[in-house]
Amino acid sequence: MDKTVLVTGGSRGIGAAVALRLAADGADVAFTYRQDEESAAATVERIKAVGRRALAMKADNADPGEVVAAVERTAEEFGRLDVLVNNAAAFVVAPLEECGPDEFDEVVAANVRAPFLASRAAARVMGEGGRIITIGSNMAERVVFPGFTLYSLSKTALIGMTKGLARELGPRGITVNLVHPGPTDTDANPADSANAATIAGFTALGRYARPEEIASMVAHLAGEGGYVTGAAITVDGGFSV
Repeated sequence: MDKTVLVTGGSRGIGAAVALRLAADGADVAFTYRQDEESAAATVERIKAVGRRALAMKADNADPGEVVAAVERTAEEFGRLDVLVNNAAAFVVAPLEECGPDEFDEVVAANVRAPFLASRAAARVMGEGGRIITIGSNMAERVVFPGFTLYSLSKTALIGMTKGLARELGPRGITVNLVHPGPTDTDANPADSANAATIAGFTALGRYARPEEIASMVAHLAGEGGYVTGAAITVDGGFSV
């Protein structure tokens, strides 16, 4: 894979797994991070260790200017942009009574507006063979716990965005797809947390995913999956069955 990639929220968790997998497959990788400079630096070193170029950019996904600037800087630094992975997101879980206009704006800005603006900016610089891949959530398919209304709303919106972009960008040879992870073992949602056994019990496989298993699907869509577009692919161990 001789490509250049931008992963938003790529310093930790699923984002870092995606960045490292695509680097291992032969891509130069830029990624954004919000706060954790130590993790960002470690991810840069791991990308460089496999012989690929790396670029870490501090950016807040809720800031539209920073989102677009990250896309533009990636294309400028690497000379092109072939793959955009919209991964960064706000994870807000709260009862309905606590979800007012401020919380709504926070979640939609990070989880819906940012992927839209990043995709729009990427489409300006991508050529034929470009790939836009967004990380959604299986909460768009099945909500089994209270408190996820805003989060599932935002992730469901990505389905329509993906279908619309796929139709618009298909004539230019650019594919657009959505990956819905299920429970995944990250520092934000560890597989040994107090509620992990209950959550894992909702899956058909009875376990959390490893971040690398989500990254594997992203790698397919970024590489050989060139005839897949407009799809929402659920990778959740059967949680949504």
